[in-house]
Amino acid sequence: MQVTVGQGSIKGVVIAPPSKSAAQRAFAGALLHRGRTIISNAGHSDDEQAALNIIQQLGVKIIAQSKETTEIESRGVAPVSDRINCGESGLSARLFTPIAALSDKAVTVEGGGSLLQRPMGGFSDVLPALNVKVSGFSGTLPITVQGPLQAIPIMISAEDSSQFLSGLLFAYCAAAKERVCITVAGLKSKPYIDLTLEVLRHFGWPVTHRDHKEFCIDPTLFSHTDTVTVNVEGDWSSAAGLLVAGAISGEVCISNLSVTSKQADIAILEVLHKAGASLVTAGNAVTVNRSPLRAFEFDATDCPDLFPVLSILAACCNGESYITGVHRLFHKESNRAESITEMLENFAVPFSIEDDALCITGVRKLRGTVIDAYHDHRIVMAAAIGALRANGPVTINEAEAVNKSYPGFFGDLISCGVQCNFSEV
Repeated sequence: MQVTVGQGSIKGVVIAPPSKSAAQRAFAGALLHRGRTIISNAGHSDDEQAALNIIQQLGVKIIAQSKETTEIESRGVAPVSDRINCGESGLSARLFTPIAALSDKAVTVEGGGSLLQRPMGGFSDVLPALNVKVSGFSGTLPITVQGPLQAIPIMISAEDSSQFLSGLLFAYCAAAKERVCITVAGLKSKPYIDLTLEVLRHFGWPVTHRDHKEFCIDPTLFSHTDTVTVNVEGDWSSAAGLLVAGAISGEVCISNLSVTSKQADIAILEVLHKAGASLVTAGNAVTVNRSPLRAFEFDATDCPDLFPVLSILAACCNGESYITGVHRLFHKESNRAESITEMLENFAVPFSIEDDALCITGVRKLRGTVIDAYHDHRIVMAAAIGALRANGPVTINEAEAVNKSYPGFFGDLISCGVQCNFSEV
């Protein structure tokens, strides 16, 4: 699908969609919780649907489901299928592989699209050390695992991704018989681990850590209730694009956001402050108005999903902005180091890459153009926001990629007065 987005101002109020990262973790908790879990405000993105399908294949029963609430019954991991499919969700792949390995049945973890090219570091080194048989694996999905996984002391590297560590923490909480620790080297994206720890604590599994370098699971500290209720908070990753839209081209108010969230992409508030945006926070709502913007410097190592939309923000600032953390961009839905720089080239925005930083020189107007999104939802959304400051329409290829995380994205843009014309290719 192609969408052509018209230039102009944006004005409106939007309810932030649910956080898919929090929802996927909540589904994992519901699978491991022996009892009933009621999850409210889970979204309907492709990634969330993949996680919900996975936990059903691993043994949960959906007792009741409505648009707002999913009620789940579980007795732990008890696969009813020998295959689970993660779609294009890297988080689901890394989160549910060690969880599936809690079973003594062989389970093949599959995926689709760009996920099949994304490296799954740690699987072949760590899982066999935990008594998990690994087969059919050559560094990328598919992988077949067969446990039961044993929670024993181990050291892992988390330099490439924190997601596998999240999966191990969930699995250890289910498998540990006594206090056990995971030692971690090179952890990136610490806020995502903090989000994992928050979800685990909500299910009664407190995990302690020493400076994010050693994580200890102690079953004597666990507590159990028959029914756990989870309300999935709004998604700062999705809100970031619309907040930038308000800063560069109008006025946007986003509600359903927690200003105390553990989500990594709440860092968008820090960046907008640095850029001099007109920003007001009241309760669970954030309002941003267009104002003169100055260049900024920001390290996006812990929140690489912000990189595409931060590049658009930088393109609309006065001066040279530096965004550090380019090394985190290579193994996403696209090679974002390439897709972001190609987007900037098409928008006629001067940039350079200096060591690990993307240096962007702001311009008064972006160029109307055609953007190839490489089926990357973050590139689609960033390009659509950039269109608001273009000197002509911007056509985005593979715009359906937004369904991965934010199916309502274009509908929300239209509700805020943005012209979007759709066509099939």
